[in-house]
Amino acid sequence: MTATIIDGKAFAAKVRGKVAEHVARLKADFGIAPGLAVVLVGTDPASEVYVRNKGIASRETGMNSFEHKLPADVTAAALYALIDRLNADPTVHGILVQFPVPAHLSETEIVARIDPAKDVDGLHILNAGLLASGGKAMVSCTPLGCLMLLRDQLGSLSGMNAVVVGRSNLVGKPMAQLLLRESCTVTIAHSRTRELASVCRGADILVAAVGRPQMITCDFIRPGATVIDVGINRVTHEGKTRLVGDVDFASAVQVAGAITPVPGGVGPMTIACLLANTVTAACRANDLPEPEGLTA
Repeated sequence: MTATIIDGKAFAAKVRGKVAEHVARLKADFGIAPGLAVVLVGTDPASEVYVRNKGIASRETGMNSFEHKLPADVTAAALYALIDRLNADPTVHGILVQFPVPAHLSETEIVARIDPAKDVDGLHILNAGLLASGGKAMVSCTPLGCLMLLRDQLGSLSGMNAVVVGRSNLVGKPMAQLLLRESCTVTIAHSRTRELASVCRGADILVAAVGRPQMITCDFIRPGATVIDVGINRVTHEGKTRLVGDVDFASAVQVAGAITPVPGGVGPMTIACLLANTVTAACRANDLPEPEGLTA
């Protein structure tokens, strides 16, 4: 068996197209332009690239993009003052502080400072609680992207057995909650799970988000299962560096029914879902119907 390759890059382009359509409609019908504010502290090269790409993606869909660059030695008080201003600004519907931040700043406190309604990263404790309790939450972008890919590939997920390998607040836990909402039977596993391969082989849907390069081999996968690889790991072999996932793609593709590659799978969906979340936040802020197909 050779698995179907789930093309996240192509699907992300469709999501961005839907976002652009909704943005155009909000502007034409209500005079509302969704706005995304991204805050960068310091000069980390990778973070600078991410922030630049998010700004480009926002503008390409017709959104307003607000970029705030702060020095690495900015005080917590100054950063919080900026977040407070963005919270109060009606033209800003989504706020994202690019992580990591310098060591003297607390990521937990930064997230807590952001208005939950503008928390397009879905990290605020209120959004985590709403998601867990079945309420209307802002959902973390990467799990939301995974869910969209699964719905597109499988249709209804109801009744399927799903295993999520990874328990992070950013991916593992919200992914499990989203799958529960889809009426899956969900197991959260991790690197210390006993008989992990056996647990994973029981899955119709296997989501790998453990942060260990190529940990999930073909022995972990039930024939025909759908595998979503969230991992992005940079490895060096014979002097050459390349990106690999948490799944050993070469062996897994021979067993799985469908699988996301790395790169080109889940990664492109993250920024697409950030844009989708910003549109959703703009609609909620103005008591308008949420954009169909762009929310959980």
